[in-house]
Amino acid sequence: MPFFLWVAETRKGKKLKGELEAANEQIALNQLKKRNLKVLKIKPKPKDLFENISFMQPKVTSKDIVIFTRQFSTMIDAGLPLVQGLTILAEQTENPTFRGMLKQITRDVEGGSTLAEAMRKHPKVFDDLFVNLIAAGEMGGILDTILQRLANFIEKAEDLKSKIKGALTYPIVVVAIAIIVIAVILIFVIPVFQDMFASFGQALPLPTQMVVSMSDFMKSNIIFIVPAIFVLIFAFKKYRDTTKGRKVTDTIALKLPIFGDLLKKTAVARFTRTLGTMLASGVPILDSLEIVAKTAGNVVLEEIIFDVRSSIAEGQTIAEPLSETDVFPGMVIQMISVGEATGALDTMLSKIADFYDKEVDAAVDALTSMLEPLLMLFLGGSIGGLVVAMYLPIFTMAGAVGG
Repeated sequence: MPFFLWVAETRKGKKLKGELEAANEQIALNQLKKRNLKVLKIKPKPKDLFENISFMQPKVTSKDIVIFTRQFSTMIDAGLPLVQGLTILAEQTENPTFRGMLKQITRDVEGGSTLAEAMRKHPKVFDDLFVNLIAAGEMGGILDTILQRLANFIEKAEDLKSKIKGALTYPIVVVAIAIIVIAVILIFVIPVFQDMFASFGQALPLPTQMVVSMSDFMKSNIIFIVPAIFVLIFAFKKYRDTTKGRKVTDTIALKLPIFGDLLKKTAVARFTRTLGTMLASGVPILDSLEIVAKTAGNVVLEEIIFDVRSSIAEGQTIAEPLSETDVFPGMVIQMISVGEATGALDTMLSKIADFYDKEVDAAVDALTSMLEPLLMLFLGGSIGGLVVAMYLPIFTMAGAVGG
């Protein structure tokens, strides 16, 4: 069926706009009038030349999902039926990819599927965690509360992810720029000095000779060096995609001297936040742990959580198997143990997550403060060293003339 773009006015004079799917323009008008809207403008939606090319369509972002869950929660809380709420949200969503997805979910719900079953067909947007919480909300009759919890969870998870990305992006960008600058100097600048040094007719100082040799090597092998870098990156990604590769790289990442501690704190914050949200929503602990493991983002942590799940199935507490790992600090294990003993594990996990969110903030600030002088030292030592090495023959010659 075709789509129509519309602009309408509510009884209070508020202007609304959206998109509506209908067999023809008259049916679209009738649908809008049933919603007590005064239609100001309606027209067929222009054809998108790239609508059937998946990689040309915009991706569904976390922001799209958060806005959807918050608005949907408000609608459910106000007593609006599921289908009507989904229809309104689909029309108002600006992202065409997400809009099409919501319309498909609406059709599935109209056809008799539960909301969780309809969302499960779109795993790239609604993961196991999201779908299982929605299922728990539908079963318990607290879908509006679950949606609010999901929105809060996604916002905090994205905030945590952005902090880590911010901490890692800065040094990577600086080092990459420094490498490019050094390569440009070695390939284009040093040869100019090299021609000038040849006219001196004297032996070059050792640092200068080393830089000249590096420049000769770069010029002679640049056509091999660049492809080799891309091949190494591709090979690393392929190795990382294997089960063994992920386990090896994730293990190394957790043991890195500076970043390892930050990654561990992030893992603790994510684990406690996810598990606490699921338990508070009424999801059974074994099911919760299975979903938490799959969304851990680290193979080492995933194996630890599955071990915890197996131990609980055998009658142990959560704290017991966690105490045998070196990822979870003693304080976290003690707080989890207290939460289990008092029957308030979900609340305790939420408090641990809040605490470790602050710990991650402090770790990111400390990491940034530590990296700044190290990066300055790297830049000064590399680029400054090249400049000094190039001017050494000139200084030597000037000293000889002055003497």
